[in-house]
Amino acid sequence: MHPLTTRPRPLARRRVRALAALTAVAALTLTACSDDAAPSSEEGPEGQAIAEGVDVMGQWPLTGLPADTEAPRHPVMVVKIDNTSSSSPQLGLAKADLVAEEMVEGGVTRLAVFYYSQTPQQVGPVRSMRATDIGIVQPAGASLVASGGAPPTVRRVADAGIKTFTEGAAGYVREAGRAAPYNLMMNLPRLARTLKAPQPPAGYLPWGSADEFPQGQKATKVAATFSASHTTNWQYRGGRYDNLNSFAAQGDRFRPDTLLVLRVPVGDAGYRDPAGNPVPETKFTGKGEAMVFHKGRLVRATWEKPGLDARLSLSTKAGELKIPAGKVWMELVPANTGNVTFSK
Repeated sequence: MHPLTTRPRPLARRRVRALAALTAVAALTLTACSDDAAPSSEEGPEGQAIAEGVDVMGQWPLTGLPADTEAPRHPVMVVKIDNTSSSSPQLGLAKADLVAEEMVEGGVTRLAVFYYSQTPQQVGPVRSMRATDIGIVQPAGASLVASGGAPPTVRRVADAGIKTFTEGAAGYVREAGRAAPYNLMMNLPRLARTLKAPQPPAGYLPWGSADEFPQGQKATKVAATFSASHTTNWQYRGGRYDNLNSFAAQGDRFRPDTLLVLRVPVGDAGYRDPAGNPVPETKFTGKGEAMVFHKGRLVRATWEKPGLDARLSLSTKAGELKIPAGKVWMELVPANTGNVTFSK
């Protein structure tokens, strides 16, 4: 069964606007037209896009959490967000469903932030796309929200069939008080109102129950080193993981239930940035070492992804490994130059 299914909502719940002066025949005609029209989306509490016309039952695809509510009438949206001190404060992370951290030129990292169940009014700073994003975005059938991209990257992303929304699309705004290029923000409800999705995506990760997750070994502190220029440090406390290097405001941080650390091959994207630095490309396909941190403990596994558009699978010697439902931060740490350490 698909993680999320859709069903028509009863006609009594649909909003049909009719003028009081219409005749009964005209009202029936309007109702018929309303049934044929695509349901609209409006902005609800806390900037969340509220869908009309369908319910969802089952499981949220990006968290594995139970879902029995209105389905978003937009695809998953992945926003590329800067992850350097120049981005401070990052906005909108707390309402994300899932985050992937990838290495870019200069050894620093950038975030691919997934939004589906919530669409905050202000997200950013939005930065440019990379070829690495193809393997991250495709399995979710997601749209990519990025400021732009180098011509070779733009071509590859387009050839992969990924719909992109670059500066100038609905929802973009430059925030006063920040220096360019770190002042480009996105109003996701505004963009979401322009998008439609035929059906919810499949589960992004192999979701399971926390009760069935292996006990593993104790590990409450984690350091994911991408390069000599950047290490992301984590501390398990209060039932979740705190990013000790976060550039988000204290009340707007993404605090995952699980850290999924994947050792991935990183190569050359084939071009240089304006400063002359070679641009790396994470090859998010194949197989490699995985480390799953949950509830202050570590389980080692092997990850496998047979194609850029394929879903990720995890396994141990005991068989398939499933991720406990909840929010996940995925670290794509270079297998050849990075390192991962942990302590009790």
